[in-house]
Amino acid sequence: MLKTYLFLIGAIFCEVAGTMLLPVSQNFTKFFPTFALSVLYLTAFYLLTFVVNKLPIAIVYATWSGLGIFTIAILGYLFFKQTLAWQAIIGLFLIVIGVILVNSYTGKVS
Repeated sequence: MLKTYLFLIGAIFCEVAGTMLLPVSQNFTKFFPTFALSVLYLTAFYLLTFVVNKLPIAIVYATWSGLGIFTIAILGYLFFKQTLAWQAIIGLFLIVIGVILVNSYTGKVS
């Protein structure tokens, strides 16, 4: 099970890194950032194929998208100086709490 979650973390990392390269690619006009983000997205989906064989797809997608959104919002604030209202920050933490709850009770419901 640990290996499955490591693949999921790797998929999240690749998806976040690829998304962070979107502005750098300047609408896909810069070759290297575009190539790198394509490889990162493909790697993320490849890693997800291993995860969906072990965990329910709803749990996988909720975790992948939730933690991806949270991480991208924080990195966007740090690297691209994008602002976050306090309401958005609370919402991001609610997403993380939701992901924790979803994963805490996976497989415990009959």
